[in-house]
Amino acid sequence: MDIKNKKILALITARGGSKGIPGKNIKEFCGKPLIAWAIEAAKQSNLVSRVIVSTDYDKIAEIAKKFGAEVPFMRPAELAQDTTPTLPVMVHAVNYLKEAENYTPDYILLLEPTSPGRQARHIKEATELILKTGADSVVSVVEVPRRFSPSWQFKVGADRRMEIATGGSLKNIITRRQDLPKAYTRDGAIYLFKTKLLFEAEPSIYGDDTRAYIMDSAYSLDIDTPEDWSEAEVKMKSLINK
Repeated sequence: MDIKNKKILALITARGGSKGIPGKNIKEFCGKPLIAWAIEAAKQSNLVSRVIVSTDYDKIAEIAKKFGAEVPFMRPAELAQDTTPTLPVMVHAVNYLKEAENYTPDYILLLEPTSPGRQARHIKEATELILKTGADSVVSVVEVPRRFSPSWQFKVGADRRMEIATGGSLKNIITRRQDLPKAYTRDGAIYLFKTKLLFEAEPSIYGDDTRAYIMDSAYSLDIDTPEDWSEAEVKMKSLINK
């Protein structure tokens, strides 16, 4: 793995406003602020050149710095709305670093604070995968329970005509659970991609060649609602006590 000459920027996006769980990014989760789990995983991987938090909120900036992250700028208000997509937030961060510090990373590691189950080793393994394959991006995924397989889901037309979500009539449905193909869904823990993808004609974080980093469901925590928070705490405490 040729990592010596590669600059990987760990970028953590954490705005102040949160309707589902007020103040969630700095709310204590299993002994430390939620955002601290992302910062520490990135730093402990020993692979990223910098860990930067993009936020519009002074308290988040203060706590991020306390746990070892940089906050070289405050995010503009127009990029901190409920409806603001992540893509322009990342473009803003990269442009700022280029203009203010002449720093441009080769890769961006997007870490969302709401996935505290990710570990430093997950980051290492995802990085190994993208460098080994030369892929445009690596995305963490978790296996979908068989009962939720796309091969067992249906589309229902306006006239209530059913067909399998993957295509075809129900007479062709796979009947045995054991015969269902494995399916995966993004778990939000890791998005690792070439920086240049943000500035292409059709900007994205995926590119044309995306590889899957498959995570154990035990580490796949995605917090969006108070119910998610309670469930994630139970799972995280189990991981901590292993």
